[in-house]
Amino acid sequence: MDFPTLVRPWLDLARYREARLKEALIEARLALEFLDDGLVRNAAGKAFQAWKAYLGALLADKREYLKELYPGSRKIMVGEEVDVEEADVVIALVPTSHMARLAAVVGGDAVEHTAVALHLHRYQYNAPDPEGFFSDIPDDRTAAISICRLAGRIAPRDELYKRVCGVLAPPTAEPNV
Repeated sequence: MDFPTLVRPWLDLARYREARLKEALIEARLALEFLDDGLVRNAAGKAFQAWKAYLGALLADKREYLKELYPGSRKIMVGEEVDVEEADVVIALVPTSHMARLAAVVGGDAVEHTAVALHLHRYQYNAPDPEGFFSDIPDDRTAAISICRLAGRIAPRDELYKRVCGVLAPPTAEPNV
């Protein structure tokens, strides 16, 4: 398997985007493999990481707008101390606490998928919660469907996705005659 080398976005935004897309695909496939093996909470964690990487790739195209939302710069150590724009730090890290805001910047279905990813993140750490105190996901089947929803956005043509998630599709209603 060819693992991507993560490039810092402030050095080469196009290569960074490409690496994050590869990372998202690898993480999504791992989520599906875990799900196929019945490791639902592990799959949830990988699905979350896949979406976080995918969101980072999408944010690379929104860098100029992010510079308005996250002005300024900070000094960071990358072998030597360098001054990096705050927007580039946000693109590189995709902080979990900022994911909803960042998804709104991307637009489209990113807001809904980010909400699903954040629900899965809580589910991974808190387990299924039928009462909804610690997690919005009441059972493993709901988690599995949510994992498939994210994986389907990242790798919809993947054979593993079709095999694992195809069995979770709700039955189609028959028309009334």
